Formats: sequence, structure tokens, C-alpha cells
Amino acid sequence: MYQKSIVKRFAVYILGLLLLATGTSLAMNSGLGLSPVNSLPYTISLISGVSMFWCVITVYAIYIVAQFVILRKVRPAQLLQIVFSIVFSYLLELVRWVMGSLTIPTYVGSLAMTVISAVVVGIGVALYTGARIVPMPMEGLALAIAERTGKQFSAMKNVVDCGSVALSLVLSLLLLGGLGGVREGTVISALLVGRVVGLWNYLVSRRERRESDDTR
Repeated sequence: MYQKSIVKRFAVYILGLLLLATGTSLAMNSGLGLSPVNSLPYTISLISGVSMFWCVITVYAIYIVAQFVILRKVRPAQLLQIVFSIVFSYLLELVRWVMGSLTIPTYVGSLAMTVISAVVVGIGVALYTGARIVPMPMEGLALAIAERTGKQFSAMKNVVDCGSVALSLVLSLLLLGGLGGVREGTVISALLVGRVVGLWNYLVSRRERRESDDTR
């Protein structure tokens, strides 16, 4: 998927990160919680008052260091995760600046923003994973655990996601006195993002099969 040229793959990868940043920004403005991928940086940002830019970089750096510890080795792909984590953080800051305080009034409007956010995040994840450049740190951590334990990546991804949400929830309850970055939007994202990724990959694969049949 998306393997016609390295330039195209990088373009698709960056577009995926841009959509991930857009979906994250929508979720932040909805006020109903973020997806598991960014719930922990957002919670830390709420607690510390530090911008999401630095919280994302810090949390992602911890994920990368954890990979070094688990695998007991440093790989080029892991070092590239640092670069693209910084790229994502800059994209998030840019989207936050462009989007400003955009909201849809009422609770129903916030729910609508959350659903839109989950769809946009899902497409973004499908694009950057489909480009097969380098995994983002959270997926990289799940891959490292899967390699070390011999378990399936999908199962370890669920473990990492649940661990991130659980830690975010504990920190929110202890230090914010409420749910903070983990709310109903987090659950909606957890339920929708994977399905959107699966649907997008199915549609892309079907289109590629049709194009392949047409050239025969």
C-alpha cells in the first residue's frame, strides 16, 4: 500500500500525521476527552499547564526509551520516531493555532466533534501506517512488547492503549479531581478509530485490486 515511490510514501506519512493532529485538536476543543494515543500527554498538559507540544514530545520520548529497554538495542527506526514525534508536535501546534477555539455549541455538538475527530484520526492512522515509513512511538512500544513476548501486535496495542488510558485516568482523578482528558470521547475514539482504519484499508486495497485488474 502506498509503495510506488519513497517520495509518495513520505508525503502520505506526513499527511497522516497532519490528519492525526487535526483530529487531536478537534477532540481537545470538544472537551470530551482524547483518543488513547494522546490522552496521557493531554492529561499531563492539563495538570502541569505545559503546552501539548512539550507534553507530546516528553511522553513519546518515554515510549521510545521504553523500547530501548525492552529490546535492549537501539534501531534506526526508533531514532526516526524521535524525529517524527517532533514533526507531529509542530503539526499539532500549527493546527491548534489555525483552529483556535472552534467548537460546536451544546453537548450534542461536542459529541459530533468527537465523532468527526475519531474519523479523522482513524484516516490519519491508516495513512501513516500504510506508508510503512516508521511507527509512531505508541505503536513502536506495542511492537517492541510483541517482539519481546512473542504475542500478537494487536493484543499488545490494546494493552498499551488501555495502560495509557488507565494512567491518564488515575492522574486525572488524583491531581485534577475529575476525569480530565479521559471522558466519553476517549471511549468513542477507542471504539471508532480501529474500525475507521480497517474500513479505509479495505477500501484502498479494493481500489488497488481493481487498478491491478484493469492493467492486465
